[in-house]
Amino acid sequence: MQTTTRVKKRVSIGGIAALLAATAFVGQLLGLLRTRLVNANFDALGPHSTDAYFAAFNIPDLVFFTLSAGALGVAFMPVLADHLQKGDKRGIWRLSSSLLNLLALIMFVVGVLIFIFAEQLIRYVVAPHLSPDQLHNTVVIMRFLAFSPLLFTISGIIMSVQQTLGRFFFYAIAPLLYNLSIIASIFIFRNNIGLVGLGIGALAGGVIQLLIAIIGLYGTGFKWSHRILWKNADFRLILRQLPSRSIDQGVDQINTIVETNLASRLGTGAISHYNNAFTLHNAPIMLIGTAIATAAFPSMNNRLSQGRPDLFRKEFLRTLRVMIWIVMPVAVVCFFTRGYLARLLFAKNAPEIALIFGFFTAAIFFRVVYALLSRWFYSQKDTWTPLIVSVIVIILNIVLSYHLVRTSYGAAGLAFAQSIVAAIEVLSLSIIMVWRDHKLFDPDFINGIVKIVSVTGFSVIAGYTMISFLPLGAGDTGFFALGTKFAAIAGVTAIVHIVVSGMFGLDESRPIFRWLKRVVFRPIKFQ
Repeated sequence: MQTTTRVKKRVSIGGIAALLAATAFVGQLLGLLRTRLVNANFDALGPHSTDAYFAAFNIPDLVFFTLSAGALGVAFMPVLADHLQKGDKRGIWRLSSSLLNLLALIMFVVGVLIFIFAEQLIRYVVAPHLSPDQLHNTVVIMRFLAFSPLLFTISGIIMSVQQTLGRFFFYAIAPLLYNLSIIASIFIFRNNIGLVGLGIGALAGGVIQLLIAIIGLYGTGFKWSHRILWKNADFRLILRQLPSRSIDQGVDQINTIVETNLASRLGTGAISHYNNAFTLHNAPIMLIGTAIATAAFPSMNNRLSQGRPDLFRKEFLRTLRVMIWIVMPVAVVCFFTRGYLARLLFAKNAPEIALIFGFFTAAIFFRVVYALLSRWFYSQKDTWTPLIVSVIVIILNIVLSYHLVRTSYGAAGLAFAQSIVAAIEVLSLSIIMVWRDHKLFDPDFINGIVKIVSVTGFSVIAGYTMISFLPLGAGDTGFFALGTKFAAIAGVTAIVHIVVSGMFGLDESRPIFRWLKRVVFRPIKFQ
């Protein structure tokens, strides 16, 4: 009798990151397209302002991130990784089912409460200065979103299991379909029920995302159980870690609600302008920070599960350097082309969005770095330290936001505050990390960062020079005119960054030069 053994090849962090970066790139394009189409088909001003659309997501997002998102990765996946290292798939199925059952029950009850008290939540908490028509639209949209946290919770737990097992495809494509669903709802409902139809699109997107997650379980052998294992030691460990991470996520959303509340006081359109700029700044954070950190997280967990803190440290530093090397020129390009991007992507109300986005560019860098720094703690099953730091900086952010909004900064003050506290948060976590691991940031790493900063100086000169040659004119409209100028500025800045990186001997640039060498000097075979 012949026995066939299947060998499952481990996918490298680079391969996973490439998949996540590619799908995240498409997802961010769809997200930006979604926002642009919302702006193009609905007004930011007037009784049916898009302020209602942006404000409606605040409470459902708060519920999901507070009660559920903390468990869907950082408090959950390290425990699953321990079971996977032991070959205990049955333990993975039991823990996953227990968490799914518990959180699904909680989310269903909370969904009912959101549906019932939607008007009170908007009127007294989220946006008290909306007009009656805007309030009505916000309430209707939020009621469609009431059970989205339930759908996202179930799909999130299922996808966390798949990531632990090394499956990232379905996790990567699900958000694409969510965006497509909302985009479709714009065209389906814009000429009948109008803005509130976007709530239907978001609900449908949540259902589709759950179906994709379930399909992704095929072939894993996953077995759902209806039980909640209250006495299981690992399940109790997850529950003990869940509050810290949940509060960490929750205070971020509370901060968003405070910002929405403050923006509503600035008049109609301020909520939309701020959210458009926030969406624009969030794109590179998701593409670079979240994609790479998500790809590295399971491997970091496995290194510690194997008892190899040395490999954990090495992998963390290598990944962090790559992220910093990539995000530096991106932040430079975003700052210099803020007006081009705002006009290209949002057309209407571009000056207001460009102004706010300009203050967001520093936050882009620090939020990308934070994505990996926080996972350094989560891999070691420490969810409390990032929580404490987050609570402190968010309190500071609320105080700064309130002060800056009341000055001449207006809505841009919200973005300015975000950049300041993002820098403080990264600096605080870095100090704690060095205090715990004195060998963490070794001389080689520090030397590499100094070189990257030096290289970025040349990128700044390149970006400034390019906008001097290709200034944004009052008559520059349309995708071709704006896109050509943006591509030229971004392209030259990126080329300078890569070339100078090679001259400085940075390891991060070497794969690009090796690829170019293969392409340029590849021999042509004649038959």
